[in-house]
Amino acid sequence: MNMLSNVQKVTSGLKASCSKYNRDINGLKLLAVSKTHPASAIQAAYDAGITDFGESYLQESLEKIHQLGDLPICWHFIGPIQSNKTRQIAENFDWVHSVDREKVLRRLASQRPANLPPLNVCLQTNLFNEPQKQGVTEPKLAELLELALSLPHIKLRGLMVIPPKNEDFDQQRQQFKQVKRLFSDLKGRYPEMDTLSMGMSGDSEAAIAEGSTMVRIGTAIFGQRQVKT
Repeated sequence: MNMLSNVQKVTSGLKASCSKYNRDINGLKLLAVSKTHPASAIQAAYDAGITDFGESYLQESLEKIHQLGDLPICWHFIGPIQSNKTRQIAENFDWVHSVDREKVLRRLASQRPANLPPLNVCLQTNLFNEPQKQGVTEPKLAELLELALSLPHIKLRGLMVIPPKNEDFDQQRQQFKQVKRLFSDLKGRYPEMDTLSMGMSGDSEAAIAEGSTMVRIGTAIFGQRQVKT
């Protein structure tokens, strides 16, 4: 695997999408989803120019954060959060994208070390009411946003959404358009929000077309996910 080639291909694709839909490339962040991939792959991706990495499995990610502690990497936790894991997340990550309930948000706030900057938080939103997916539903979203703004050591950044899987580009856009409409409405009330984390390897173009500010790309950078044993 040629990591530099993969990263260049991904970044050129993102630039092309931004150009096609009149988006400023500087308004889009690439988050490399490195879960299940070794520290050596993250090192190679960092050397190729990536600074932000997303992890989902806490113990695995803590090992990699320790191994790569000399690099100024921005670490994002993007996986489901068990309440007994919040302390280690609060102590080791810069961003958390998967906050979806009050208990977790309060624990992250109280356990964030005072010597670290506030923890950047996106609320995971289950806008399409999929029972198998985590995320706060739209009716309860405002309540959680208010709480995020009120807590110390938390910096509310925005929303993270994983829409239903769809291979059709126009339907992808329709789903993302619905998310952007909600985000724009909320941003009018919560101007602190600046991040709409949506779009992955298979639907990043549609997400960019509809206003994503952060795309989460794994396979196109690292290849097929390693099987966890």
